[in-house]
Amino acid sequence: MNKQELVDAIALAVGTSKAAAGETIDAFVAVVTRAVAEGDGVQLVGFGTFSTGQRAARTGRNPRTGETIQIAAAKTVKFTAGKAFKDSVNS
Repeated sequence: MNKQELVDAIALAVGTSKAAAGETIDAFVAVVTRAVAEGDGVQLVGFGTFSTGQRAARTGRNPRTGETIQIAAAKTVKFTAGKAFKDSVNS
């Protein structure tokens, strides 16, 4: 499902316009992105949790040349599915 299909499905489920559903989805994504970027987690009970993690610096290898390179440490974004979400997927 792409974004437009999601907008259509939400507009149909809620009984609102596609424009309003699109604005709502855009606002949700912006708020979650801002919160996670600031280091806060976003927890939606039954659905899941968005949070940040850390990836340590490590050594890698360039596949073309075989040269060893240093890969810098980085922040990562994690999503952990909630129990209800997992259960609905596995049923």
